[in-house]
Amino acid sequence: MSAAPADTRPTAIVSLGDSAISGEGAGSYEPGTEGENGNWCHRSTRALVHQTQVASRTINLACSGADSANVSLADTVHYTEGSQARRLIEIARVNRVTTVILQIGANDDPQFADTIVSCIAAWVNPFGSSCRSSLQTQWPARLAAMAPKVEAAIADVRSAMTQAGYAAGSYNFILTSYASPVTEKMDKVLHGPQGCPLRLADAEYGRTVAVPQFSDALRGVAARAGVKFLDFARATEGHEACSKGNSSAGEWQRRITVDPEALVHGGLDAIGIHLAQQSFHPNAEGHAQLGRCVTEFVAAGVGAARCLAGADGNLHAVA
Repeated sequence: MSAAPADTRPTAIVSLGDSAISGEGAGSYEPGTEGENGNWCHRSTRALVHQTQVASRTINLACSGADSANVSLADTVHYTEGSQARRLIEIARVNRVTTVILQIGANDDPQFADTIVSCIAAWVNPFGSSCRSSLQTQWPARLAAMAPKVEAAIADVRSAMTQAGYAAGSYNFILTSYASPVTEKMDKVLHGPQGCPLRLADAEYGRTVAVPQFSDALRGVAARAGVKFLDFARATEGHEACSKGNSSAGEWQRRITVDPEALVHGGLDAIGIHLAQQSFHPNAEGHAQLGRCVTEFVAAGVGAARCLAGADGNLHAVA
């Protein structure tokens, strides 16, 4: 009996999801994703998937602002682009995909970007209530509503890989959580003018409660869906936006960033949220560290781990 022919296709790792994995905040965006003709996906050549060392090719399908439906096989369109899972099918046929990494859920019921905006509004109005006061009652319900949507997206990504000819278990499938972009460990007076207009108590709630609960919810999704889980909740701890005072050097998250070049690429469509779209996302250094952690996680072959800074100052996958 003759041996099966060797698979000569190049190996690949593919990322799917939203802004946190598309590379939003890292700069160096792929042409056509900087607002041209309405495409604001902001896929960066410095995105974490391109910082990994697990396959000969790194392919990024993620898009800023995407939700679970945009990842799924559903007939949806987001920023001019269709289903990420559908595009995965052809990519997985042309390449030998060894790893699929998914980061999604923030733009479903948690509405992470809108939540940050509401916390900024609370800072602007010192006489109003904190955003933490309302989130404490709303956040668990939002996470519960999000979970089945992420599970459905995972099922569709699996289906896409099956359609491309992959057997279950023949590739790594990793779901990640999100890193806290803010911290209460900021300059007590100047953190607002420095680019982080948030109440310290709200920032503390986000870092110590909201983001860990978000990770717990996604960990549960990964367990139920039978995929690997990589926890980013503490990945940028000590390197959050405004954690370094006057200088952002050494920070792995963007402060509020207004980008006039958005007007160059996107025209009048950029006016509004797109001008500050990069704010509170991992920067290029942050993506490099996250990619490093993903590389270690894949090499370890374990089912779950956390990305934590080691004594060398770099992120490591800790089982």
